[in-house]
Amino acid sequence: MEFFATVDRPLTAEELTRHLTVGTLPDWCDAFAEVTADSEDEGAGDTLWGHFRVVRTPIRGGVRFALTDCPNALAWTVTAGYPPAPEGVVIHATIARTEADTDPDFAESIQEFVEAWQRGLQGG
Repeated sequence: MEFFATVDRPLTAEELTRHLTVGTLPDWCDAFAEVTADSEDEGAGDTLWGHFRVVRTPIRGGVRFALTDCPNALAWTVTAGYPPAPEGVVIHATIARTEADTDPDFAESIQEFVEAWQRGLQGG
């Protein structure tokens, strides 16, 4: 399944890469209660679904995060300069489940996670 949100804020890919690190996740998304960063790119955090390892990968346009031990393979990107919001920021989250395989409450929690990112990026 896929989940999207956009933010009308002119951030560059370089700014996203510089500011969005594993250690700063709680600063940008209130769905992270606490994070212990081993580096800018690796650590572990308490999410609304439990405690998971998290990795960050710089990508073209921004960054990709993944909860590596999540049974649903949750991953999300935060990018700038591309559709559907080339002048803003796009949050795109995915899980390794189809809509038919996903509990509606769980799908709603992922949408809330994406909206938490949207609020955090909008508030800056």
